[in-house]
Amino acid sequence: MEKFRVYGGQSRLSGTVTISGAKNAALPILFASILATEPVKLTNVPELKDIETTLKIYVNSE
Repeated sequence: MEKFRVYGGQSRLSGTVTISGAKNAALPILFASILATEPVKLTNVPELKDIETTLKIYVNSE
């Protein structure tokens, strides 16, 4: 797995990234979005049982 790290700097990152609905990418992206300090909108997420279960756990933990 490739990693992309950003260190330091005064500028905030913003923008959009288009990623295909790959089933192996969806769950890590979902978990990464939890760390965001601003709202995140995920689209083209495949309808998988593990995604559904993760969302149920997250919604019920709030």
